[in-house]
Amino acid sequence: MAYFTAFILAIISGMLINNVLLSRFYGICSFVGVSNKLKNAFWMGVAVVVVIVLAALICYPLYMLLDAAGISFLRTVVFILVIASLVQFLSFVIKKYSPTLYKAFGIYLPLITTNCAVLGVVEENAASHAADFGAAMANALGTSLGYLVVIVLFSAVRARLETNNVPRAFKGLPIALIVAAIMAMAFTGMKGMA
Repeated sequence: MAYFTAFILAIISGMLINNVLLSRFYGICSFVGVSNKLKNAFWMGVAVVVVIVLAALICYPLYMLLDAAGISFLRTVVFILVIASLVQFLSFVIKKYSPTLYKAFGIYLPLITTNCAVLGVVEENAASHAADFGAAMANALGTSLGYLVVIVLFSAVRARLETNNVPRAFKGLPIALIVAAIMAMAFTGMKGMA
């Protein structure tokens, strides 16, 4: 029971307390670029969840193999190759089943490959949770779900701002960055819960 509690707490911590978008600003490019429409933001979040969780599943045993072979210095290259393969596969699936969503993602879908949130989580999992697969998966799941929650919330706020009277100098990206900063402060307030 204690392990299950630790697993759930690790997921909640990754989602809310140590959110990669708002505490480390990993993945901010796709965060700002795709969040202009709620539907696109939701599906980008889902894509990031799929890539992070699958990459963690695949890269965890690869790290063990690289470490056992004494070539752990190659892990970043191997992780990028795994992540790029997953993103390409996901790109083909989205293009086949939802061409409009594929067009809406534009350049941001391939950018998942170099998204710091994805690479950072997989690297962190491999390095810090080498002895515990469950902790690595909880971290991957919590971080990716945190990305999804924040990008959807951010998109909803941006949609609301589109209909409000925002001063001309703040329209578009400036108000989006202000909203991101306020959200970061709000989520930072949860650090005391850890």
